[in-house]
Amino acid sequence: MARLNVNPTRMEQTKLKRRLVTARRGHKLLKDKRDELMRQFLEIVRHNLALRKKVEAALGKAHRSFTIASAVMSPEILEEALMYPKQSVTLALSTKNIMSVNVPVYKFQMKSDDPAEIFPYGFATTSGELDDAVRALSQTLNDLLELAQSEKTAQMLAQEIEKTRRRVNALEYVMIPQLEETIKYIRMKLEENERGNTSRLMKVKDMMLEQAHHYAERESLPLSEAVPI
Repeated sequence: MARLNVNPTRMEQTKLKRRLVTARRGHKLLKDKRDELMRQFLEIVRHNLALRKKVEAALGKAHRSFTIASAVMSPEILEEALMYPKQSVTLALSTKNIMSVNVPVYKFQMKSDDPAEIFPYGFATTSGELDDAVRALSQTLNDLLELAQSEKTAQMLAQEIEKTRRRVNALEYVMIPQLEETIKYIRMKLEENERGNTSRLMKVKDMMLEQAHHYAERESLPLSEAVPI
């Protein structure tokens, strides 16, 4: 693992140790966030699967009824019956926070609570199968919005999980090993410098002792021996 290009000083070592502590703490928090995101993602996926099956069954029923109505009614009458809807729907969009991810929340409100308002036509010229198709589509609207909300939430959580996973891997396999390797390098350099300084100090001490020892020997000799003629 390549180390960082820094000066091997004690101040730099202290800074890197602090960064290492922060990186390890961030790594743990991101792992916890990733695990919680995965748990909620799996719950949403299971709910999404059940909801999708329910919506597909309801839409299939509505499609079959509409197909039968198309067979027993003329295209002109069918188009005229569905041309101008009576009921209207207001859609409100809000968000909620799931592990720092703002996911959408859809809510709709119908203009009228009267169940008969979903039929924009008279019953004299239309078939009962068309009524069944319109009623089935009206009852499926809430599930369709919930399915759209669930699908979008799962998509956004999947993107956040992938982003968090990349950050966790970058900390675990790149940044933390680099910091550990750099701290180890600085510690070895400092120990090497300390050993070198100790060796130099011992050498200087020996030289000073040697000079002091020779000087003391010369002081103890007689003058005729200490000063050569």
